[in-house]
Amino acid sequence: MRTILITGPGGSGRTTVAAATALGAARAGSRTLLLSAERADTPGTALGASTGARPAEIAPRLSVWRPDAAAGFRQDLADFQSRAASVLDLLGAARLDAEEVTPLPGAEELTFLRALRDAALSERYDLLVVDLPPLPRALALLALPEELRRYLRRLLPPERQAARALRPVLGKLAGVPMPADWLYETAGRWDTELAAVEAVLTDRDTAVRLVAEPGPAAARALRTARLGLALRGLRTEALVANRALPDTGPDTWLAGLVAEQRKAITEWEGEYDVRPVPHLGRDPQGPDDLAALAVPVVTGTDRPVEWPVADRIAEDGVLVWHIPLPGAIREELDLIRRGDELVITAGPFRRIVALPSALRRCTVSGAGLREGELRVRFAPDPGLWPAAAR
Repeated sequence: MRTILITGPGGSGRTTVAAATALGAARAGSRTLLLSAERADTPGTALGASTGARPAEIAPRLSVWRPDAAAGFRQDLADFQSRAASVLDLLGAARLDAEEVTPLPGAEELTFLRALRDAALSERYDLLVVDLPPLPRALALLALPEELRRYLRRLLPPERQAARALRPVLGKLAGVPMPADWLYETAGRWDTELAAVEAVLTDRDTAVRLVAEPGPAAARALRTARLGLALRGLRTEALVANRALPDTGPDTWLAGLVAEQRKAITEWEGEYDVRPVPHLGRDPQGPDDLAALAVPVVTGTDRPVEWPVADRIAEDGVLVWHIPLPGAIREELDLIRRGDELVITAGPFRRIVALPSALRRCTVSGAGLREGELRVRFAPDPGLWPAAAR
């Protein structure tokens, strides 16, 4: 299944473009699901049909789903109270009823990620069109699975489960109670769920489609987004220049705005596959309006983003890790080696990545930014590197 993640600056019309993309794919014969993070029924307004908290087919081969964060959070809390019943009873804690539960910050994002996982694993669809929140919320959402998995592994390392028989003894020696089995089981289940979401986001058949209305404000937002997506290893499939105005000639009051849009589109064409979508002169509503937008079709599999390691030991005595970071600024880059991980800071973004196995036996000898690519040099550690390779 192919997955298209659609986002853009607020007010860019990304939900309308997502709806038009999904409708066009369905009419072309693909079983398509439009998964939207919108709280209001904006996708339904664009498609001319009501959508809700369960996947529902609103047109031939087209289903729409807007997950309900409140319902998902209530179910998660009920499951937690059931698993932690003995601990809660020991503490004399009063249980929360479903009617008094409202979602906490972050519940909406987790509910949406779970829906993304379920949709991708359902095997009912050929194409998944994901209407993400606006930038930068979308970038934070896309980073969440990897970051949460790292936190879980640090706080509750899976290898500690092997010491179940020793926990009572260790608890007495330490003077504090050891984590119960259900805690490790819950952490393991969360890790599995997050790993499934991460697999969808990093799949070679997953790409990002950006939507922006041409202009200076959108250009600034896209420069930041491009760097954030690159640091996550996510590929941009196309940039939809939405609400593009027709050439009205030099004597109309729209001439200045048209010129501004043309300038922005020309600049974007050097960085993206730009696809202009016309302004209809009104807010698109219904299938006919969405078809008139003529959004680009979803094409086949493209080459995924790669971070290759080049063997330069024979020539320069180093291995070079090539990390594409288009739009990065040298002064805003920072690297820190932490054990078998590399902490990369690029502008407002930070990511902690595991080193490839070969680089774990090396020391960082330098780094440089050239033509939008970060190149980190690693020198083999004589004490860890095989003698035959030296």
